[in-house]
Amino acid sequence: MANEFGLFVSADIGKCTGCKACELACFQAHNKNNKVGKTIGTIAVPVTPKLYVTVIETASMPVQCKHCENSPCRAVCKQGAIVKVGHQIIVNEAKCIGCKDCLVACPFGAVTLLPFHAGGKPVPQPGNPGEGRIVASKCDLCPEEPLGPACVRACPNQALGVADINESRKQKNIAAAEALAVVNAGAPERRAL
Repeated sequence: MANEFGLFVSADIGKCTGCKACELACFQAHNKNNKVGKTIGTIAVPVTPKLYVTVIETASMPVQCKHCENSPCRAVCKQGAIVKVGHQIIVNEAKCIGCKDCLVACPFGAVTLLPFHAGGKPVPQPGNPGEGRIVASKCDLCPEEPLGPACVRACPNQALGVADINESRKQKNIAAAEALAVVNAGAPERRAL
């Protein structure tokens, strides 16, 4: 049976300390070809991850794309820059014009605008060569990473994990069936009326 739902990164709010290791891992994973530094003091560009740790008074956790089945960001993109590839929602940065419709549409605030880089250099804005072009940016589940999303692997508290709704549903079905079997095994036979 094919996967009905896509994967996404979920966070355990009870384990997240707000350390932002996930942000740095995300930035590094998406900037390997741009020759940015790998240690503090050697990064010469702004750190621009595809997820953001949100810290409030009572908790902290990274907010990132849930790869919604009926994705509002994709629905409003008039340029066709946000596409579905398999079950994942991906931004085609070459098509994005930075209109911000997807930012407004995302119910999680998981989409942002970042400078568009090609070959490690900012791409100028058409008609205004002095300003860099900005494009939509969001979690893409690190498709180039053979071991999965960099943020999940970098979290020192194991607060992040790749959520597989199909597997979770299957485990809940098994647990419910086992619980019902125990209840039914102890229940007296029902009399036919």
